[in-house]
Amino acid sequence: MDHSDVLRWVESYERAWRAPGTAGLGALFTDDASYLQGPFEQPVVGLPAVAEMWEAEREGPDEAFDMSCDVVAVDGDTAVVRAEVRYGPPLDQLWRDLWILRFASDGRCAWFEEWPIAPRD
Repeated sequence: MDHSDVLRWVESYERAWRAPGTAGLGALFTDDASYLQGPFEQPVVGLPAVAEMWEAEREGPDEAFDMSCDVVAVDGDTAVVRAEVRYGPPLDQLWRDLWILRFASDGRCAWFEEWPIAPRD
């Protein structure tokens, strides 16, 4: 994986989040992918479980948000991405995340670890 491969994957992730259903997840994640929603969370394991979590966590394809991402580092099959997500309008949630991603040889993500951070009130 290189910087442009990771950036394309992130762009595909955002498109899939905005699309109805979860059919596009198979192009993003391996069948046995692990997805951690926080550094101390138990991983969601396997594409069906990731799809179920995905649907439970989002409001649907019409969810209003803006997302910007920067690829911080790529080393072999591992990448670190910094994401900022603003939900709204009106702005009602702001998150800054670090993603640690490990990719399989086919370019799909086998390990997704999210470190979400919200501003203090």
